Amino acid sequence: MGKPTGFLEYQREANKDIPPKKRIENYEFFHEAISENERREQGARCMNCGVPLCQSAMKLHGMVTGCPLHNLIPEWNDGIYQGQPAYAYSRLQKTNSFPEFTGRVCPALCEKACTEGEHGDPVTIRDDELYVIETAFDKGYLKPRIPAIRSDKKIAVVGAGPAGLAAADRLNRRGHNVTVFEREDRIGGLLMYGIPNMKLPKDVIERRKKLMEEEGVTFKTGVNVGVDIKAEDLKKEFDAVILACGAKKARSLPAADPEKVGGVYYAVDFLTQATRDLLDGKVSGGRANAGKCKPTGDAGKKFAYGKNVIIVGGGDTGNDCVATSIRQGAKSVIQLEMMPEPPVERTEDNPWPEWPKTLKTDYGQEEAIYLFGKDPRIYETTVKSVETKKNGDLKSVTTVKVRFENRKMVEVEGTEKTYPCDLLLIAAGFVGAEELAPKAFGTKMTARNVVETEEGKYATSVSGVFTAGDMHRGQSLVVWGIVEGRQCAREVDEYLMGYTGLA
Repeated sequence: MGKPTGFLEYQREANKDIPPKKRIENYEFFHEAISENERREQGARCMNCGVPLCQSAMKLHGMVTGCPLHNLIPEWNDGIYQGQPAYAYSRLQKTNSFPEFTGRVCPALCEKACTEGEHGDPVTIRDDELYVIETAFDKGYLKPRIPAIRSDKKIAVVGAGPAGLAAADRLNRRGHNVTVFEREDRIGGLLMYGIPNMKLPKDVIERRKKLMEEEGVTFKTGVNVGVDIKAEDLKKEFDAVILACGAKKARSLPAADPEKVGGVYYAVDFLTQATRDLLDGKVSGGRANAGKCKPTGDAGKKFAYGKNVIIVGGGDTGNDCVATSIRQGAKSVIQLEMMPEPPVERTEDNPWPEWPKTLKTDYGQEEAIYLFGKDPRIYETTVKSVETKKNGDLKSVTTVKVRFENRKMVEVEGTEKTYPCDLLLIAAGFVGAEELAPKAFGTKMTARNVVETEEGKYATSVSGVFTAGDMHRGQSLVVWGIVEGRQCAREVDEYLMGYTGLA
């Protein structure tokens, strides 16, 4: 333990957010790191608890609290305090394949279980993690680790999201020959095209890709397995196949079908287009310049400039749509949430260290409050109907209040309201994996529309074919994708070699 009295001497100080007025004028990462001395003080706040719940991943009342990767948090926090970044990195990389991702986008389950959070403010674990990995990159600690000996085994990973990347990374370091197939033009899955650049800069993904390529991983983008390559051909060429294609089948909105109403899109399609426009140079700057570089054609239809935008869904993806719409120059933004507004403080039946079911005002909502003068969220509300123009494009949306009776959503009569709407984004979550890859490989599916395996296992019903990530567990967090990729790699290694050296 670094400083036994650190938690008494220093207050929590997180990385600084760039003010909304400034950050909505670009798509850049909006957190600024505190100084190195201040970071060491934050590391000193870690108490090195006898039972560090931060790394426990306990399931309490159906929700996990603590790190699913079981990161050695007290150890690398001690390294930060002692001014030993190389040691801190050596402990971090033992459990986490991609701290540069989780240090930016993970909701920090670890902090929710931090002992200091019981009566005060938890340690800045996520910011500390980001400091460790970025310092490691800056100081050159991350050098290509090329296996001294290669096996004769070839593995195909289908899908380059966090699960696929984590599996590929582990199996390559074991000495196997790994090829990753990705149907999009860039790797990353939802890291690339589901999370906006201001939350996860895309050069961070490209930096990791370059390192993995130097270590021997082969990436093939723009390849749709099951269409461009037959599943049978892939099984003949490779000794094992890992399906890590995600769970991108979006939940629909009965009142507004994107196939029938112009101006209605699923959130993932909207966010994908926004990131692709940015990376391809079709947009530049933020809100003030949105009208000067508005994309045309199909991309222009998904662009929010000058439009009244309504987003269905109060989660992280909905919030990302709020922030992106604002940067694109939306005229107005409303975010609908079916559930009641959460309490500001924990209730008695939601004690520490459970996941706190409290109100969270995220960066997109903060920006909407600054720009429009009010929180964009309207609770216990959904879309009842839409009105279109003569050409079939969206004109307005009628909402209605809802409540839940016996777990069934019921409309509240007489609560309808109509809002002008030019762009309706559905961010209501996902209902499982797309069928293309499972059908191509002949794997069984569960009632939850994910690929079936034995409990706690990754082998599918088809010999030599494995699955991991959202395609295996359903829509989840980046950190769970990494966990599953690492665990799946261990099972694949044992399948190929008869034993495994992977932890």
